[in-house]
Amino acid sequence: MSAPHDPPTAAQLAEAVREWLENHVMPNVSGALQFHTRVAVNVLAMVEREIELGPEQAQRHTAGLGNLGCADDADLARRIRAGELDDDDGRIRADVEAFVFESVGDKLRVANPKYLR
Repeated sequence: MSAPHDPPTAAQLAEAVREWLENHVMPNVSGALQFHTRVAVNVLAMVEREIELGPEQAQRHTAGLGNLGCADDADLARRIRAGELDDDDGRIRADVEAFVFESVGDKLRVANPKYLR
């Protein structure tokens, strides 16, 4: 935790609310309220994962874009569409494909890691 904030951290707060909703609210409600509680639990879990994983993912993503000579995701998409990142045979280069695959994996690790299986 960095100044000027004291514990609990944002991650700890999100975890506490998520656990309370999951363990005390959801079992005691039904129908639409239970559905919306489940949505809130999932959102808080995503926030927790983004707080934990996001900074490292952002650094890796920025470095990967730089290695490909792209300023940002929009530049990467434009260059892929224009064929500027293709091999001589017209296929997307392996390093571009690996970067995009890794980026999608990072998004899933935050959004819903179960989808990685």
